[in-house]
Amino acid sequence: MNEFLARSLIRWRWAVIVLWAVIGAVAANRAPRVLEVLNVQGGTDQETETSRTEAMIRTRFARPASDLLAVTFAAPDPVDSGSARVMLDSMVAALGREPFITGLIYYRPGEDSLYELHEGRTTFRAAGDSALVSQDHRSTFIVLTLAAVPNSQHPGIIRSLRTVIHRTLAAAGPEGDRYEVLLTGRAPLDYDIRAISARDSKEAELRLLPLTMVVLVLAFGAFVSALLPLVVGFLAIWITLAVITVLADYTPMSIFVLNMTSMLGLGVGIDYSLLIVTRFREELNRGLRRREAARRTLSTAGAAVLTSGLTVVVGFAALLLTPLVETRSVGLGGLVVVSVAVLLSTTLLPSLLAVLGRQIDRPRWLARMLAWYHAPTVWEKWARSLGRHPRRALLVGGSTIAILSAPAFLIRIGLPARNWFPAQTEAGRAIEALQQMGAASVILPVRVVIEFPPGQAAVSATSLRGLRALSDSFRHDPRVDRVRSLVDLKRGTSILGYSLLYSDLPAARQEYGDFLDAYLSQDGRLALMDVILADSVSLPTSMDVSRRARELGTLDIKGLKGAKVSVGGYTASALDVQTVLLKVFPRLVVLILGVTGLMLAFAFRSVLVPIKAVIMNSLSVSATFGLIVLVFQYGLGAQFFGLAGPTSAIFVVIPVMVFCVVFGLSMDYEVFLLSRVKEAFDRTGDNDRATQDGLSATASTITSAALIMILVFGVFAFARVLVMQFLGFGLAAAVLLDATIIRMVLVPAIMHLAGRWNWWPGVRRAAPEGS
Repeated sequence: MNEFLARSLIRWRWAVIVLWAVIGAVAANRAPRVLEVLNVQGGTDQETETSRTEAMIRTRFARPASDLLAVTFAAPDPVDSGSARVMLDSMVAALGREPFITGLIYYRPGEDSLYELHEGRTTFRAAGDSALVSQDHRSTFIVLTLAAVPNSQHPGIIRSLRTVIHRTLAAAGPEGDRYEVLLTGRAPLDYDIRAISARDSKEAELRLLPLTMVVLVLAFGAFVSALLPLVVGFLAIWITLAVITVLADYTPMSIFVLNMTSMLGLGVGIDYSLLIVTRFREELNRGLRRREAARRTLSTAGAAVLTSGLTVVVGFAALLLTPLVETRSVGLGGLVVVSVAVLLSTTLLPSLLAVLGRQIDRPRWLARMLAWYHAPTVWEKWARSLGRHPRRALLVGGSTIAILSAPAFLIRIGLPARNWFPAQTEAGRAIEALQQMGAASVILPVRVVIEFPPGQAAVSATSLRGLRALSDSFRHDPRVDRVRSLVDLKRGTSILGYSLLYSDLPAARQEYGDFLDAYLSQDGRLALMDVILADSVSLPTSMDVSRRARELGTLDIKGLKGAKVSVGGYTASALDVQTVLLKVFPRLVVLILGVTGLMLAFAFRSVLVPIKAVIMNSLSVSATFGLIVLVFQYGLGAQFFGLAGPTSAIFVVIPVMVFCVVFGLSMDYEVFLLSRVKEAFDRTGDNDRATQDGLSATASTITSAALIMILVFGVFAFARVLVMQFLGFGLAAAVLLDATIIRMVLVPAIMHLAGRWNWWPGVRRAAPEGS
């Protein structure tokens, strides 16, 4: 770091401290509002087949259904009669009065067909349908059709519906406590994920505080020194969350940012602070006064932190190029939190150190008691042993990484088959209740829109034959439970019967008005078909059905000649996201590898060092992918993280984010180690000695920093949102591998074998001994 800048920062240390105190106070006031501005649903901003399908449903149908919700109803007695029947009817009546509900389907014994009209609002009632009730008839569910409204209105609607449910139960007095009524669907799931993400973030910070404090006290042997990194870490989180509340006014910010900010703020902030404080103590122990020690720390460790921070932000900057709200938000949040952590570590922290001086070692009795942890003997022995047998170290370390990386070749990208919907939320519990009734798929249908050419009506005899052929293709698929469409209104009705029904549309609308408004467009050229999957079908298999639906749309089906078939819905949307993200992923990999290599080449004036660093980081990422596949996709040890079993697939966002984040974070320890080795080499010109000195000097710091990082990320491996579990486990595993096999074995082994070629073309002649 520039000497002038370092001296200026130390000279104006009190101004720097006051400035950060003011920023922290403002951030602490604004940060709590972040939950109000975060986006849950995410998705891509590119036009996709799903977005086109949903746009047609929203704009061209008289009464479009933007979302299907389900209310599960568990009663102490059978719902066919008695008090349970009265309670169910009361619940339906109360929900039907809500202005944003356009239709209901619910169980009513004794009825054999759909019928309408509920207090002036059309209501679909599937009476006597066994698919709507459990085998013991003590549980049923109500399907609600939600009006097409902007996503921003969903939270208010969910709160309103749950209030209606609670008020209806409360009106029954003590009898109401015997019923369990739960709301679920895409919007309620998103709403609940937002809430538990916030709680998980707070709880994780509270759990991490004592754990990280223990590690920091062990690392420094003093309470004052241990507190400083915590100040930097938590201040980085608050400031970043405050900045995000501003950024959300200009670009959508995903809920993932909340947990990622907590993870990265604590992890990176403490990591950098650990390096700075450790170096400051070294300079004090060399006899420098506190201000000069702080200046020297900025010039050495501060430069390493700056270099490390720049390599970390490369991965986050690459995420900005993705077309997905989730990944782009994490990229933006990562840029902010790492930048803030670097600024705090290189401005506020040195200023505090210059003020405190030797006071950071208090209480001194603690330092004496923990002196064994800092004794360099163990690490010096390790460094000398590795220097004598670098080939053996390379073989053992390389073999271990290769074995761990092997499962990565078996990765299956898709929506996870299990644990995708958080079971600890109301919406998640309702999904489980639907699964027990064999009806979980009813709220996530595959939505198929068929647009007929100009001049051809969707209810003409030819069109109806085409719709029946398409519907039959779906219904003959064992993965499909049933189909809702213009040709599936009444069981056993022939095409002739439907032609006669729709030949007089005004009369048909009088009898089936809401149904036609939802499944036939206003201009009569679009028909909607909802494909409801069997409840045994997993989300990965549901994505396969969406693929097949799109394939069927390209076939020459009689009656659909000239028609355009578009497929949307939850799993089709996930399929679009997967396609878009995998298309851009290779470019991100090349960009990150290239930019990181160039930055390291500039920082260390070497060709071999950046090549080696890029290869080592790539190995770290591949081994991390292998562990993610083993634990999550195949369920090896999944129970330890509270999972019900293997996920069978990995969500596409995970490989992209893990690569971008891990590649940058892995550079932390690379830069920490190489900076000390380079210092020693510039001083002595002896590569082997410099490697041993650098390894033994940084081993304790890297171990402590890695342990804190593992704790920070590892806590989120036990989160209640599966995506955060993926990321928490992946980042913790990557840091563990990086701080042990990569930095402590493979990197020094290769540096010993490469000799002075490590520093070509910036190599210099050995300095005279004692200089």
